[in-house]
Amino acid sequence: IIYSSRNGSLLESFLYRFRKRLAIIMNMALTKQIKGGLYLVVDPAIGLDALLPKVEQAIKGGVDVVQIWNNWQDGQNKHELIEVLCGLVHQYKIPVLINEEWQLLQTTNLDGFHSDNIPNKISNIRAVIDRPFLFGITCGNDLNQVKWATKNNADYISFCSMFPSPSAGICEIVDKATVIAARKLTALPIYLAGGITLTNIEELAGVGMDGVALISSIMKACEPQVTAKEFKEKLFMLKALNNEAITGK
Repeated sequence: IIYSSRNGSLLESFLYRFRKRLAIIMNMALTKQIKGGLYLVVDPAIGLDALLPKVEQAIKGGVDVVQIWNNWQDGQNKHELIEVLCGLVHQYKIPVLINEEWQLLQTTNLDGFHSDNIPNKISNIRAVIDRPFLFGITCGNDLNQVKWATKNNADYISFCSMFPSPSAGICEIVDKATVIAARKLTALPIYLAGGITLTNIEELAGVGMDGVALISSIMKACEPQVTAKEFKEKLFMLKALNNEAITGK
């Protein structure tokens, strides 16, 4: 084999890509999987300086998953924000997902993506990403979405919106009976989202949820760590009540 500077640069480029891909796969192996708890959705438009301290405080309060909402400033450096945020969150062995923009999994340390609807051709997405990743979808009152998520090995589902909320966008209001029916259809972790506060979360008792997805309730709190801890305690209580209802103990 004749070695040349060109061959050398090609080899170095290959090794760099190989090492980066291996690091991402190894990180996925070490990162906590999605099982329920507190799912925090963050707005990248507020910038890293405002975002990082709030996210770290929330994690210390008990957040289990972080999702980056695809709400970017014009010209914002997406890769920089994602990599810096992943660098922080991964220290706590917590996964970071991106809303909708699954293509960013090819060039960053993201752990997965969340789709607001059933994604088009998930098999093609898996082939393009070509590494392990987590994914979940938003569900409404149509239980076919739950069936699709179960059949296509999603990692979780999230029902939106349980209560009226400006951040819930065009989500329909989900009937609690829908969530109860979904619990009978799937073993996937179920999150509830949309307008959930420390005051109304107890209204969701007995529906079979595994966690709640939050934005402003934590990110706009004066003390995100304290607020996250209070939500975690409420969740623990609600899950205990749910187990009692199921077992009769």
